[in-house]
Amino acid sequence: MTIRSFIKKHPYLNWYTKDLKHLSNEAIVESVLNYGDFSDVKKLTSALGSKKTAKIFYKQVRRTRRNYDPKIENYFKLYFRKYI
Repeated sequence: MTIRSFIKKHPYLNWYTKDLKHLSNEAIVESVLNYGDFSDVKKLTSALGSKKTAKIFYKQVRRTRRNYDPKIENYFKLYFRKYI
């Protein structure tokens, strides 16, 4: 499964846009980690790769403006630190 086919099957994760074809990997990772359940996260890491997903996540949380809920951000920092 590719990341494009994954997001096509899960459009509710990107509820804020109708144009799913032009979403960047960064936007997809952010929406899945913020709004998806653990099954969605596993499918995302399977499609994109866990190292690449973690790299995108860490790049996003280093910014001063970020859209992650503080609890979600903390959880995935711990998760990626342990499993990647």
